[in-house]
Amino acid sequence: MTSKRIFHVVTSTLLLGLCSANAQETKIKFQDLPPAVQETAKAQSQGATVRGYSKEIEKGKTEYEVQLVVDGKKRDVSIDPNGKVIETEQEVAFDSVPEKAQDAIKHQAGGAKIERVEQVKSDQATVYEAVVHQNGKKHEIRVLESGEKAPPED
Repeated sequence: MTSKRIFHVVTSTLLLGLCSANAQETKIKFQDLPPAVQETAKAQSQGATVRGYSKEIEKGKTEYEVQLVVDGKKRDVSIDPNGKVIETEQEVAFDSVPEKAQDAIKHQAGGAKIERVEQVKSDQATVYEAVVHQNGKKHEIRVLESGEKAPPED
């Protein structure tokens, strides 16, 4: 086997491994949600426009997501198979972010344009994720309400 062929085999194997390690998200219909998830989805979507539903399996755990629009802003709700809300991710106005978190975002952005901010709430914490645009590139800043740097996402 030539070294070029070995390289291609190794590269292909690595790429396959990476793809299978990532979460698998599948678009589904409301009727495909488990009954407990349907109840939570109904409650969470009151007064909202439903954009869609999905099922995701990551690290052997299944969760469902309801994609909504509330007052013109995107809101995603992650729900476990038993109907418990795991996390909500809501687009928010920058001026609604706590002052310490605003200051931390501005400081980390270093003058870059802040395109949008999302509030991510879970049992563990409330995190603010800001998407900033600088020098033709986008990157994300994650801070806690206190202004401290948030831990990386799982």
